[in-house]
Amino acid sequence: MPLVSLENLSHAYGDQILFDHVNLTFNQGQRVAIVGRNGAGKSSLLKLIKGSLKPDEGSFQFQSGLTIESLAQELPTDNHLSVFEVLASGFGALSDQLKRYNHLINQPATASRLSEIETIQTDIEKQDGWRFQQRINSALEKLQLTPETLMCELSGGWKRRVLISKALINTPNILLLDEPTNHLDIPTIDWLENLLLAFKGTLLFVSHDRAFLDRISTDIVELDRGKAYLHPGNYQNFLDRRDKRLADEEKNRQLFEKKLSQEEAWIRQGIRARRTRNEGRVRALQSLRQERRKRINLQGDVKLQTEMHVPSGKRVFDLRCLHYQLQDKTHSIIQNFSATVLRGDKIGLLGINGCGKSTLIKLMLGHLHPSSGKLLQGTALETGYFDQVRSALNPEISVLENVAQGREFIELNGKNRHIYSYLSDFLFLPERARTPVKSLSGGEANRVMLAKLFSQPTNVLVLDEPTNDLDIDTLELLESLLVDYSGTLIIASHDRAFLDAVTTELWVFKGQGHISKHIGSYSEWLEKGNSLSQLNLDSSAVNPTSTVPKASTTSSTSIDTKLGTAGSINEDAQQGSPSAPKPSTRKLSYKLQRELNELPDRIESAQAVLDDLKHLTEAEDFYQQDQRHFLKILQQLEQQQELVQALEDRWLELEDLQEKQRS
Repeated sequence: MPLVSLENLSHAYGDQILFDHVNLTFNQGQRVAIVGRNGAGKSSLLKLIKGSLKPDEGSFQFQSGLTIESLAQELPTDNHLSVFEVLASGFGALSDQLKRYNHLINQPATASRLSEIETIQTDIEKQDGWRFQQRINSALEKLQLTPETLMCELSGGWKRRVLISKALINTPNILLLDEPTNHLDIPTIDWLENLLLAFKGTLLFVSHDRAFLDRISTDIVELDRGKAYLHPGNYQNFLDRRDKRLADEEKNRQLFEKKLSQEEAWIRQGIRARRTRNEGRVRALQSLRQERRKRINLQGDVKLQTEMHVPSGKRVFDLRCLHYQLQDKTHSIIQNFSATVLRGDKIGLLGINGCGKSTLIKLMLGHLHPSSGKLLQGTALETGYFDQVRSALNPEISVLENVAQGREFIELNGKNRHIYSYLSDFLFLPERARTPVKSLSGGEANRVMLAKLFSQPTNVLVLDEPTNDLDIDTLELLESLLVDYSGTLIIASHDRAFLDAVTTELWVFKGQGHISKHIGSYSEWLEKGNSLSQLNLDSSAVNPTSTVPKASTTSSTSIDTKLGTAGSINEDAQQGSPSAPKPSTRKLSYKLQRELNELPDRIESAQAVLDDLKHLTEAEDFYQQDQRHFLKILQQLEQQQELVQALEDRWLELEDLQEKQRS
């Protein structure tokens, strides 16, 4: 007998039909992934099964005595409960006694407290409560957290660990998880996968993580335009079946439209034909029209494109012995890291939550200053930044206002698009485009971020967790765009399939500030004998708010200078810091030091000439001029690019020489 049956289930929000007479059954031991586009009703289906949402029509049939536990997509905010209190909740009246007992045994012993402990112990024994206490202690041991740890002190990833453990501690028959991998790092996702594979009950979950779907699911339910389609097997099997279904649907749609067109032409024949028309055929036509009105057409795809700015310089970022440490911390977030990012590199940042990925990004963008070392930015950079907290969006104003920023038209690849037309590419119709961002779903808000990011020309994209909340179709389109992107990519992501598809190099954060570099994708990194156990998990329970990177007032003045900016580089030795370079009496020769000092101004002047030449070639009538004239300008442009590159190379050469002499 099925654990749960959905019979003729129908539900809608206003004019949007989520479920149209859906029938589904879920059996013991199934692990069912629920997939579909943003707004298809995935979270609503979980709420209907849980009972927190009532259907418009239809019914549920549950096996008697079922227990259902769930994990919502949104994490609780400002939660001042302890980890023990969260784990103990859900045991009815016994919960309060277990919480009180745990509180008392961690307080200094007094006569009154000992008496109360004895009374509570007796009550717990009567309810066989020590069995539940043992489960809580086992969960705490696996989580490696103390009972008194407050939820508000934990990072998002660790909060989700605690809540998943709470959901499983009651050994439910059915477990409902909504985007359980959101904001989890890869080692924690691996922990969750092993936990769920050992779960004996029935699992229903929503996720956009394709690697997670492929490993966990035994069946997939696809929600599409009010219907539900059950696909046995994993995610790859689902893709094959879905493609065939859509192809068959398109073939039937074309046949339907052809028949409707023929019948419409027949009904519009001359007066004589109308007098003798077949009334049965007329009724059939009316039925076809009614079916056409009811049909819900497939929602359009998101259309992603980005305008490539003029190419950046060959060297995009140069990191030399980079060190970053907070004043109140004993270990470094970034320690002695050196790397060069060249134009066209596609680099993925891999590591646990709190290991320093976002910090390194902010250092590279100039939002933070290193404690010591040098960080150099290349010339002609036009950087687009996607931050995981979406701070670039103002939640109080509309989608249109956030993206347009006062513009009526968006220029993409030489063509002007009206702002409403541009937003329609991201599935925002005019009415939805005027909606405040704060009322959007997470997936919609991420689409707004992408729309804003791609509305500006770039040659460097820095993306910090861009895949959260995106539906799989949009995620795959984003992948395709980034694979074809000719600029430079820096991506921090916990989505293994995304890293595999897009990146060609990994920077792996191993904890305590240590970062190693690996050529190749995530899968290739694993194939080389690496494993997730190499990543240090000790710091991931830290609340991000307590480790928000900030510049130290006692550290050295960092090198955050753009290649090509005027002025010499200023670097003061950090007093008393073991990581700061020791001063040396050895110096460059007078001639070389003078050349080094003059190079920033020379680069700036050469870059200004290069920008002027580029501006000339971008004029609409440039190629309408005399051929000898524009060929001469193009030759000058090529020579000027070579000059700027040569000056940059010389500047880096002398900087390296100076650094070696200091050390």
